[in-house]
Amino acid sequence: MKILCISDQIDPLVYSSCIKERFADVDLILSAGDLPMDYIDFIISSLNKPLFFVFGNHHLKEIKYFKKNLNTLVSFEERNLFACGAVYLGTKVKTEGDFIVAGLGGCMRYNNGENQFTDFQMFLEMAKLFPKLLWNRIFHGRFLDILLTHAPPRGIHDRKDKCHLGFKAYLWFMKVFKPKYLVHGHIHLYDLADVRCTKWENTMVINAYSHFIIGD
Repeated sequence: MKILCISDQIDPLVYSSCIKERFADVDLILSAGDLPMDYIDFIISSLNKPLFFVFGNHHLKEIKYFKKNLNTLVSFEERNLFACGAVYLGTKVKTEGDFIVAGLGGCMRYNNGENQFTDFQMFLEMAKLFPKLLWNRIFHGRFLDILLTHAPPRGIHDRKDKCHLGFKAYLWFMKVFKPKYLVHGHIHLYDLADVRCTKWENTMVINAYSHFIIGD
């Protein structure tokens, strides 16, 4: 399976009239956050491939439609409309083809803004995935293949400022559930020499900034 990973920046190579030719062989798209929904809509409309996404700490206008604690009930049809045909993966586990994918959005709490968490709060978010992951382990022989996040793990691709600090909870998750990939965003790459892929124990951690392709 060939996977197009995107995050944080509207990439002119993707947002282009040549997108169909350039990414014709892509089977799945993963959005790691901080991208406007109309960009996601363009990609789905152009490639007609499944797209899973999480929210970051920017471009949060539509996040209220995907939270379960809404004051106003939103129907499945309305929620799907705001998703532009994409599948929201926040604290969810989904299967696409041969891949099992789980998602965790948001970043480290730095100014009490929306979709920001402490490390403990992120662990509680992770706990929502555990029942389905255990089900997968019993019936599929593995917990999952890919964890899609916005923020990186602590000490891997992250920065020293509080906003861009990674979550320690993700290190624990990788050690216990052993995903093949952890795909994150949040960390902008301005230097071609910056590290984008790092192997940590059994997991390849990938920064999806702008766009990155997994698979041949």
